[in-house]
Amino acid sequence: MFEYEMFAEVDPLADEASLVARIAHLEHVKAAAAAGQARAAAALDSVRRRREADAGVPAAKRGRGLAGEIALARHDSPTRGGKHLGFAKALVFEMPYTLRALERGVLSEWRATLIVRESACLSVGHRRRLDAELCADLSALEGMGDKRIEAAAKRIAYRLDPQAVVDRAAKAPSERTVTCRPAPDTMTYVTALLPVAQGVSVYAALKRAADTTFDDRSRGQIMADTLVERVTGTPAAVAAPVAVNLVMTDRAAFGDDPEPATITGYGPVPAAVARQMITAATTDPRSAATLRRLYRRGATLVAMESRARRFPKGLTAFIETRDQTCRTPYCDAPIRHIDHAHPRHAGGPTSAVNGQGTCERCNYAKEAPGWSVTTSLETRGHTTELVTPTGTRYRSTAPPLPGTPVVTVAKIDTRVSIDVDAMRCPAA
Repeated sequence: MFEYEMFAEVDPLADEASLVARIAHLEHVKAAAAAGQARAAAALDSVRRRREADAGVPAAKRGRGLAGEIALARHDSPTRGGKHLGFAKALVFEMPYTLRALERGVLSEWRATLIVRESACLSVGHRRRLDAELCADLSALEGMGDKRIEAAAKRIAYRLDPQAVVDRAAKAPSERTVTCRPAPDTMTYVTALLPVAQGVSVYAALKRAADTTFDDRSRGQIMADTLVERVTGTPAAVAAPVAVNLVMTDRAAFGDDPEPATITGYGPVPAAVARQMITAATTDPRSAATLRRLYRRGATLVAMESRARRFPKGLTAFIETRDQTCRTPYCDAPIRHIDHAHPRHAGGPTSAVNGQGTCERCNYAKEAPGWSVTTSLETRGHTTELVTPTGTRYRSTAPPLPGTPVVTVAKIDTRVSIDVDAMRCPAA
């Protein structure tokens, strides 16, 4: 039995009180484990920086890629890895009372994160005072939920250094952004982070449109349709004039095969929905939608190369369609760079096998000393192996394409034909 399996076992004959006690005990274990992870991450940062200092690495370059290693070890994204490392260093070096509350199970990892986050704008001295005032008395934390913890930390931070809190609020608008992520049932979440006045005004405008529209749509549907119409400039019922990489088998596209299709940047969608999208984009005379068709044989996209240093547009589209998201394990961020796994300056070819889609952060992280990436074409598809400075290995395989190959052939006999073109529907 692995040492952690003991935490997964539950006595089938236990009574209700024992089961509740078990749940509470495991919650304390989770919090203590989070404290242990924080201490380990802070120690790793210190050890790595000392070693690199002894090796003559400039101070500005020490610790590069460390957040990515922590993310891989925690099966998390590199962005989350950076947050884990910052959280760990703050707790271990500046907030001992919050760390003690976490290791004793009085605080969950998320509530400790809220305290660290709200104190981030303070000086080290003020952060330590907030830590002591809020968490020195563990009994005072009992029964406090997320909102109370966050509000208490905000109040103390503002009292200790109101100018720092105001300065952070003034900087916040520079972080405004819009993000998109998949939702269930072939829907998507488009989220806007806006200054409060702008955010409230956007919502009020959509609400006003719903209050003055009377048809068979619900209030939420009218607000969503109004948002689409005002952003894209076209009615919500019209296929949007954007390029969509839709990968599906010919049997699914032109027949009734139920094999799901894949939309780059989103994921799998039912074949029937994909056919509806194609029909809407190509038959509505009001739409200027563009479809990109990609044909392949075999289980995966495997062939295409160039002699250029930079990946040409066709090969870039090929790799983006094959990889779909950043190839670093657990990352899943949108692809920003098409990267040579074996560096071009070291003789790496500009090819589909040596190419991989990465986010900007992961591409730069692997350039730190001690990191290496190798790629290969295996039975399961295009495979990437990442080795970190500690020698730990992680593997990533490109997601499978829609459809199942009829015949399995040896890798050496695989032949791939690819035709990437754009089809624009004629104007009405």
